[in-house]
Amino acid sequence: MDINLFFKSVIDSDSAPVVICDLEHIVRYMNPAAVKRYHTDITGKSIKLCHPADANEKIERVVNWFKKSKDNNVVYTFRNEEENKDVYMVALRDEKGELIGYYEKHEYRNIETSELYAM
Repeated sequence: MDINLFFKSVIDSDSAPVVICDLEHIVRYMNPAAVKRYHTDITGKSIKLCHPADANEKIERVVNWFKKSKDNNVVYTFRNEEENKDVYMVALRDEKGELIGYYEKHEYRNIETSELYAM
């Protein structure tokens, strides 16, 4: 079985938005949660079309930082108090550690209310 199907399944099943970009800032993939959250699918378009100039400058600064070292991989970018979540930019690297893109990661801080192993 194609290992890429497993990775796609992991991303697609995540309830948090995942937007994956290449180094030219072109959106290569949005999971269903991202399409729902942003009310559009911009796959194939520049992520910069969705952000103001100051945010685009920050994106560039983070990507340049990712390029400086294979150890530079995660940057905390935003806190959303209303949704109780933190947002990060995360480097994507190939098997040699070379930067190939980045994605936005949302981490919700709400305490789980479900019972353990509730099915």
